[in-house]
Amino acid sequence: MAIKSLMPFGKRSVPVKHDDDNPFSLLRREMDSLFDNFFRGFDMEPFEGRLGTFTPRVDVTENDKEIRVSAELPGMDEKDIDVSLNKDALTIRGEKKEEREQKDRDYYRMERSYGSFSRTVPLSAEIETDKAEATFKKGVLSIRLPKTSKAVAETKKIAVKVE
Repeated sequence: MAIKSLMPFGKRSVPVKHDDDNPFSLLRREMDSLFDNFFRGFDMEPFEGRLGTFTPRVDVTENDKEIRVSAELPGMDEKDIDVSLNKDALTIRGEKKEEREQKDRDYYRMERSYGSFSRTVPLSAEIETDKAEATFKKGVLSIRLPKTSKAVAETKKIAVKVE
């Protein structure tokens, strides 16, 4: 085998025809790229807030004795939140209602936004349902789920060896 056949700079390139000659194809590609770049990096669907949906942020932490769940629910009251626990999952449901009214001499403005949500957190251990606690303070729902003694006993530490 000759070395020249392995070198890319000695070969001639084959021209490829693009639709750049067609202004409508070029416009379409540029518009597609514009919308793709605009919505990249958002963790919500386009115009989600305008459609009345609300998805709270939920943090889950676990240690040897319990699982803690924290949900951000700004602008909500505890009466609008429903927390339920079953054998293998925790479900947080609620409805967010917000109304703003602004009056002045020359104008009147009223805005309303509504949205319901449901978040289910799968549980990796058995929970003592009688001892589960939920508190709501300054828009943050905190839930404490103590593990059963059986679940705590089944936890096994595995030693990591260096090779």
